[in-house]
Amino acid sequence: MTKAWTKFRSTLRAFRRARRGNVAITFAFAVIPVFGFIGAAYDYSHANAVNADMQAALDSTALMLSKDAATINQDSLNQKAQAYFTALFKQPDATIKSVSATYDSTASTVKVSASVDVPTTFLRMLDLMGLNTLEDMTISGSSTTTWGTTRLRVALVLDNTGSMADDGKMTALKTATKNLLDQLKTAATNNGDVYVSIIPFSKDVNVGSSNYNASWINWTDWNSDNQTCSGGGGWGGWGGHGWGWGGWGFHGGNNCSAANHNTWTGCITDRGPSNAPGNSTWDQVATAPDGTTNSLWPAEQYDACPVHMMGLSYDWSSMRSLVDSMQPNGSTNQPIGLVWGWQSLVGGGPLSSPAMASNYTYQQVIILLSDGLNTEDRWYTQQTPVDNRMLQSGNGSGTCANIKAAGISIYTIQVNTGGDPTSTLLHDCASKDKSGNPQFFMLTSSNDIATAFNTIGTNLTQLRVAK
Repeated sequence: MTKAWTKFRSTLRAFRRARRGNVAITFAFAVIPVFGFIGAAYDYSHANAVNADMQAALDSTALMLSKDAATINQDSLNQKAQAYFTALFKQPDATIKSVSATYDSTASTVKVSASVDVPTTFLRMLDLMGLNTLEDMTISGSSTTTWGTTRLRVALVLDNTGSMADDGKMTALKTATKNLLDQLKTAATNNGDVYVSIIPFSKDVNVGSSNYNASWINWTDWNSDNQTCSGGGGWGGWGGHGWGWGGWGFHGGNNCSAANHNTWTGCITDRGPSNAPGNSTWDQVATAPDGTTNSLWPAEQYDACPVHMMGLSYDWSSMRSLVDSMQPNGSTNQPIGLVWGWQSLVGGGPLSSPAMASNYTYQQVIILLSDGLNTEDRWYTQQTPVDNRMLQSGNGSGTCANIKAAGISIYTIQVNTGGDPTSTLLHDCASKDKSGNPQFFMLTSSNDIATAFNTIGTNLTQLRVAK
């Protein structure tokens, strides 16, 4: 032990007398930058994590402020921004320095900016050693939500046929539709940001009986089917020249006249020739009449006439009242409902479409809900020929193809509570989403209508974080 201690002391004296380089001091100075780099990496890594959380809080704050930005003053906007950001930013060791928000009414944007101080750990220790490093790191960021450059127009094409009375489907449809209307209303910052039309359909659609004097109605079939006739006769009188009887004669006949058009219920059926559509495609387009008989909308005194349709509107109260008035009755003709959904977006007949402003982009959508397969149109009482007016199997022509070619997106919903086959027509008619999947919903319960409508409404109204 004594020899070891003696050797240690000798070595220590030699280290102290050494002049070829102060190894300990050199090593100490060498360790400082290494220690600094390691510490800086740790502190900057933590700062990046805080920055990610701050950006998420900014994005959410901007989205929430977009609902109120157009209706509150600048002070209130900043106060709400501060409250939202503080509640969302979950970094207890960071100190919020500033939060502010700016609303641009011209561009319809809200920009939220914030900065926070993040205390350092290793860099703070180096600063205490006099190396002038950071005690706190300041992180700044911003998020801009844009909603005003895109406007939404939605046509709700709703099955009002007799089978909708089964399994609570009509009741569920009314509730789901009103919920969807509320969802769309909330997405609108200003009147006109969102327009909605409602097209109830069965075999026919109802354009409103008050339009009985309109020039776009074809009364040919209606006049023939709605007549009042009276019969009459009389003596033929003397029949010959000169002597003798000319014989007895009886003039019989019917005096018929069409009923007054003001007794019409408001229902119209598919455009085209009376006997069969043939090569006519007037029932598959939203083109305005050109004056020919086939281009006019044929009036019909349909005993299962659905409730009056409503064109594009943001009168949310009236739309809810219309939905409440829907009643299930009649046969299924999805093609006429779909084409009038399209007609409501472009205008025509009794419907007008507000002009589109050049400084906005427009998203146009048709949501078609039906609970069964097609059964009857103006010409046919079998499913396949009715289906083919909407989408021709084999060549893909028809109303669905025409609508999609016009840049309008189609959602289709089949409410199948009775074990019917999946509707190939509705599946193929639907547009595809960004992943290439059809925007088609197969529902087996009435309660699922609300879920489907909510999913579609969320897709349509979701705001985009632009920056």
